Amino acid sequence: MKENKIIEGLNDLLKKNYDAERGYMNAAEKATSPTLVSFFKNKASNRNTYGHQIKDILREMEGEIDKGTSIKGDIHNAWINFRVMISFDKEEVILDEVERGEEVSVKEYDDFLSNTELPHSIRRIISYQRNNIAGALDKVERLEDQY
Repeated sequence: MKENKIIEGLNDLLKKNYDAERGYMNAAEKATSPTLVSFFKNKASNRNTYGHQIKDILREMEGEIDKGTSIKGDIHNAWINFRVMISFDKEEVILDEVERGEEVSVKEYDDFLSNTELPHSIRRIISYQRNNIAGALDKVERLEDQY
């Protein structure tokens, strides 16, 4: 049972990374600032890497791997597109929504990491990802002050 809960949690994080990668690529397409475009593409690449790391863990555990994004992520991307379309300050809107998405990601990672039965090898990888996502959130908050 413990292993099933871990596999389920990893698949939830995997979907979140699919969502975030897609969201960052969407943000890169909508942004006009070269700095933001570069930042968003870099973060999309990071999320792709995190997804592959999680898939590797799932394979090692012989768990089934979810292949798609979540409905919440799809709705969030549609919401970003709508807000950007009607906004005069596209960069601010994009950064607001990226911040919201990263706040949710950090919470979901924290929830997963609260499982006291996680093996150290999994906890180390997921903690690293969580800390990098939190760092991206801090960077987004600083970028918001600039835009």
